[in-house]
Amino acid sequence: MIPEKINEVHFQNLVKKLGYLFLAFLILTLVLFAFLLFFSSISACFKNTNVVQKELYVPIEKDSTLEIEIAKFWKPAMIDTITDPTLKKQVEYGQELIAHTAKYLGPNGSVKKITNGMNCNNCHLDAGTKPWGNNYGSVYSMYPKMRARSGQVENLYKRISDCMERSLNGQNIDEDSKEMKAMIAYIEYIGKNVPKGQEAIASGIYNLEYLERAADPIKGKQLYEVLCSKCHMVNGQGILAQDKKEYIYPPLWGNNSFNQGAGLYRISRFAGYIKYNMPKGATYRNPQLSNEEAWDIAAYVETQARPIKDYSQDWPDISKKPIDHPFGPFSDKFTEKQHKFGPFKPIRKAHPNK
Repeated sequence: MIPEKINEVHFQNLVKKLGYLFLAFLILTLVLFAFLLFFSSISACFKNTNVVQKELYVPIEKDSTLEIEIAKFWKPAMIDTITDPTLKKQVEYGQELIAHTAKYLGPNGSVKKITNGMNCNNCHLDAGTKPWGNNYGSVYSMYPKMRARSGQVENLYKRISDCMERSLNGQNIDEDSKEMKAMIAYIEYIGKNVPKGQEAIASGIYNLEYLERAADPIKGKQLYEVLCSKCHMVNGQGILAQDKKEYIYPPLWGNNSFNQGAGLYRISRFAGYIKYNMPKGATYRNPQLSNEEAWDIAAYVETQARPIKDYSQDWPDISKKPIDHPFGPFSDKFTEKQHKFGPFKPIRKAHPNK
């Protein structure tokens, strides 16, 4: 073979080898790239799984803690376990009076006509048994007790009478009446499982943390119209039942609501009350309002007109007034407006023993 031809063949073979080598390098590069891409995806998947697991773990842990806490809440003694038929009948009547007060003592009541048409149940939910629903869990265990509002030791009769005169804007009934005895029997019985002198867990109203600012009735009005007016109406007058004897949803202000001497007229009491009970269906496990929303709605409701109660004899020692008591005189330099709407932290700081 001539030399020129031999050189040409060698050159062609070299080009082929280089072509194969380049192709192999290209394939290897693509394989390596694909492997790295796959590996990073797998790693990201595992990382995301860890994040998801972590995100799931925190709520589960919170839920577990919450359930443990709720398990310790006070539960009323069961009426069905009463073996004495006379006592059982009396306690059941007391429960009925608490749940449907107006049917017996309201403007169209069958026993007397001495209240505004609201039921005790409107403020003491589930006939006084709902956790943080202003329940009666600690009433029997703590009464009789000294109350700074009256400046005297009060028994359970006096406490119920206060509610009738203030929250129901009505008149009290005789201590020896069938109705008063029944209500006392009911409250005492469902709270008998709490040792004397001790407070039940989740009894009464939740003490809501103070805001850094004053509660805002203007914001509260906007929230009320969106969240509350469906049941309590835009005008705050509630919804009366068809029989005109009691309210399906109670009035929050106006002539038929609680008066200015009622406990719920204190903004902290109203805010704490609605936090875990309103709107309808809210519970401690599933609240529907933020703290700020609860304070602002309370501020709006408490600015509305309602019956006036002579409270001139309340708080004989003004230094013992709650820091959110809405009426003066006070034993400090803060204004009546700040005592009503806050901010309360400066007042609280000035009264460390309250």
